[in-house]
Amino acid sequence: MLLLAFDTATPAVTAAVHDGTAVLAETHQVDARRHGELLLPTIDQVLRAAGVDKHRLTGIAVGVGPGPYTGLRVGLVTAAALGHALGLPVHGVCTLDAIAFQARAEGLAGRPFTVATDARRKEVYWASYDAEGHRTEGPGVDRPAELTPQERSVGAGAVLYPEAFPGAHGPEHVSAGALAGFAAAELTAGRELLPNVPLYLRRPDAQVPAGYKAVLPA
Repeated sequence: MLLLAFDTATPAVTAAVHDGTAVLAETHQVDARRHGELLLPTIDQVLRAAGVDKHRLTGIAVGVGPGPYTGLRVGLVTAAALGHALGLPVHGVCTLDAIAFQARAEGLAGRPFTVATDARRKEVYWASYDAEGHRTEGPGVDRPAELTPQERSVGAGAVLYPEAFPGAHGPEHVSAGALAGFAAAELTAGRELLPNVPLYLRRPDAQVPAGYKAVLPA
């Protein structure tokens, strides 16, 4: 197994190469406005750092959200294009599941917890997990005050609204290394991952206005 993994569902642009056992190389930078500009150079950088030719890859793992429409589609379109060009399967991973996997790898264990990322509009994308890291509820998008999260929470959305998520802490954004590790574990166990389809959870901000006047003659 030799996976290229990346995610653009949060403000982070992150990519990694994973050999099924460990992360060979990973890079990560936070810039919510430059996903389209940064992703391909980031992928090239991580492949070079791992010493892996793209033709040796066996698959691509990509975060499918939930996340903002514009940033999220950068990763999904890139995954589809690379998968087609290289003849590779593309495996979708819920970004919240990857953050949960990362949190447990960094020492969060023993009790249920909630992952929340910033959905803007004073809302969060969220999901709840049991003590073993299995998702028990979500993903969803709601205002923080409308939720009853677990006693422990992680993610940028939880940190942003401490009154709704007391004791919240990092990781705030997803790590491609963790996303790759989650994907590798699922594939090794024979479990299917998600299709390369976005988890938007709500309509995009840009919409065709309703009731506009026709300017051409009837």
